Amino acid sequence: MADIPAIEKAYQLGRQRYSDIGVDTERAMTRLEKIAVSLHCWQGDDVGGFESSDGLTGGGIMATGNYPGKARTADELRADADKAFSLIPGKHRFNLHSIYAETAGKKVERNELAPEHFAGWIDWAKQNQIGLDFNGSFFSHPKAASGFTLASNDPAIRKFWIEHGIACRKIGAAMGKELRTAAVTNIWIPDGYKDIPVDRKKPREILKESLNEILAEKFDKKHLLDAVECKLFGIGSESYVVGSHEFYMGYAMENKTLLCLDAGHFHPTEVISDKISSVLCYFEEILLHVSRGVRWDSDHVVILSDELQAIAYEIVRGGFLDRVHIGLDFFDASINRLAAWVIGTRCMIKALLIALLEPTGELRQLEQSGDFTSRLAILEELKTLPFGAIWDYYCLKQQTAVSTDWIDEVKKYENDVLSKR
Repeated sequence: MADIPAIEKAYQLGRQRYSDIGVDTERAMTRLEKIAVSLHCWQGDDVGGFESSDGLTGGGIMATGNYPGKARTADELRADADKAFSLIPGKHRFNLHSIYAETAGKKVERNELAPEHFAGWIDWAKQNQIGLDFNGSFFSHPKAASGFTLASNDPAIRKFWIEHGIACRKIGAAMGKELRTAAVTNIWIPDGYKDIPVDRKKPREILKESLNEILAEKFDKKHLLDAVECKLFGIGSESYVVGSHEFYMGYAMENKTLLCLDAGHFHPTEVISDKISSVLCYFEEILLHVSRGVRWDSDHVVILSDELQAIAYEIVRGGFLDRVHIGLDFFDASINRLAAWVIGTRCMIKALLIALLEPTGELRQLEQSGDFTSRLAILEELKTLPFGAIWDYYCLKQQTAVSTDWIDEVKKYENDVLSKR
């Protein structure tokens, strides 16, 4: 268990160290507690959803591993999320896919989904005083078997998925209205070719028309924020993805939607941290899907990596905290799924705190004056400041697990709950 006097003493020493370089740790923590990270429901059950007892696969979606204790019902998934939230400092959000609808055992096609099928989720969010975000599920379905949905040449297939997109926007708007916080409702499709196509233009023209139909109805932005998500390649679409970065960036600019940047959706050596300031020159707001690719878009659990830290620095340094919606997007079935949520989210919050503890104003002045020597020297010295003492104290103030205490909580939950599934 945490030694509270030791944590408080270490904090006071750390606070002084940061004060010496002009950083107010109390101010940083106050700002941090207002940042909401959107936890993704699909980490809790390997992107299975509740459409069938067998779960879902395909369409570029693949979780690996068979760790015991996977959530099988909405109630189990909510219970797991409750436990994860209790181990994460701050007040956050929850991100749903349409395949997590509760239909009381009745078969409801995706183009017929309605807000009533998410009433249980809305009630749960109200009880927890959190916001919900939403996603259409354009994968793992007979009508996605060809590898094409909104860009399909088949009018009937395309009509089905357009209707699904329209239904999802209505659900997202209902969530936002009920919870009094806008639901970011994202569109990602797996459409593309495994091998080299001849016609790259036509599918993109079709996709643009489909998106126009989906987005035709206008909703209050207090309730719904639309986002579109690009990708370089996927499983089964290695050579060509219809919804490329260039396509969606142009579409989002023209139609004033959010652009979603996913950390695993670009070239292996390409990072989204370098794109944030560029796109925010032209967009009011953007959506991030923070993930970790290992050699490909493998959606590993987020860790406190150089790129995660770079993402946080860009958001804070640019003054973008109110313009960037931070969501997580990984799914690892090889470890305790609840622990994956906690590890990834706590790392995202740690990265933001480190960024908030930087003397950005001083560094910017050095840069603008051409003193690159001092800039580099100070950036390196910052790496050894006692961030851990501030983090532990922040967790203590938020009445959540400090340091590694949360691991014992997860193991107890695994023993008492997950092992009995």
